[in-house]
Amino acid sequence: MLPATMQAVQLTGHGGLEMLAHRTDVPRPDPGNGEVLVEVSACGMNNTDVWVREGAYGTETDPGSVSTWRRGRSTLTFPRIQGTDTVGTIVAVGDGVDTARVGERVIVDFSLYNRPVGDDSLADIDYIGHGRDGGYAEYTVVPAENAHPTDAPISDAELATFCCAYLTGEHMLDRVRLAAGERVLITGASGGVGSGLVQLCRARGAIPYAVTSPGKEAALEDIGAEGVVLRGTGDLVSAVEEVTGGAPIDVVADLVAGPMFNDLLRILRPEGRYTTSGAIAGPVVDLDLRTMYLKHLELHGSSQGTRGAFRRLLDYIESGEIRPLLGGTYRLSEFHRAQRDFMAKGFVGNLVVVPDAKWDEIGAPHAV
Repeated sequence: MLPATMQAVQLTGHGGLEMLAHRTDVPRPDPGNGEVLVEVSACGMNNTDVWVREGAYGTETDPGSVSTWRRGRSTLTFPRIQGTDTVGTIVAVGDGVDTARVGERVIVDFSLYNRPVGDDSLADIDYIGHGRDGGYAEYTVVPAENAHPTDAPISDAELATFCCAYLTGEHMLDRVRLAAGERVLITGASGGVGSGLVQLCRARGAIPYAVTSPGKEAALEDIGAEGVVLRGTGDLVSAVEEVTGGAPIDVVADLVAGPMFNDLLRILRPEGRYTTSGAIAGPVVDLDLRTMYLKHLELHGSSQGTRGAFRRLLDYIESGEIRPLLGGTYRLSEFHRAQRDFMAKGFVGNLVVVPDAKWDEIGAPHAV
């Protein structure tokens, strides 16, 4: 018998952590046509949830204005249960879904493609946790096609470190057509997307170099970084040239932007490619167009990923070609502390929240 209410964290508006309300009396959703009800065992955190809470996406005419992820055409309504990286078990199905799916362990593809299968355009994309409720709860309803069965030989908390960050990273590499043997400079390399990019580059046979803060060098080398450059400790262009031995950088995968943006374009070889899916050091940058056109550079924006990229990611996970980097787990009732620690960036990989009722069951791996 499923409960009528559930534990959840609801975003009640744009602002600080006070806009995130932990409740134990939220009505449990029921699956509709083509949907499944997932009992959540773990849900990873991500920067997008923080920026959406803060309303930090601006508009094309006013970068400082309060706006959510889809800017002027938002599907966000309050209260909203955020959480993209959902792992759990299907406990009920709606009309049109085979009842044999009840009991499946699943990882949720968080993307709402709004396009038919076979159409890889992301122009209309939305995501679970924004356009509809997500996984910071004991139960969530998702489209059946988004719930992918998996037998990956890792814990649910570890499985919840992948989806948003690694799908984002895989699509960034798709956008720049990364090939085996190419050299990639990755900024923000210790975070979820950055550390994912290091592993995803290696999965393609490419050579990743990481830009990070002091104290994280060994962890990044352990997951495949060919070399590490420390951010903010000197001239970035010279530091990259030293760590690569003067070898050219074919691709920059940037998650930081801000004041280092122009240096990143200087570091790229002629006809190099730049891709970004974030700007944690500042989204408004100085761009010398002469650097771009005289070097014949490509600049690519990227967000989320395609169905094909998700299937490729799941293959990597299940084969063990990439491994989870679980920086810590938190009870769902400790959500404010979890998000504070997430924003402080004192970890490598990702942080995960676990519904309180699942805490003992999941074994509280890497509890902090």
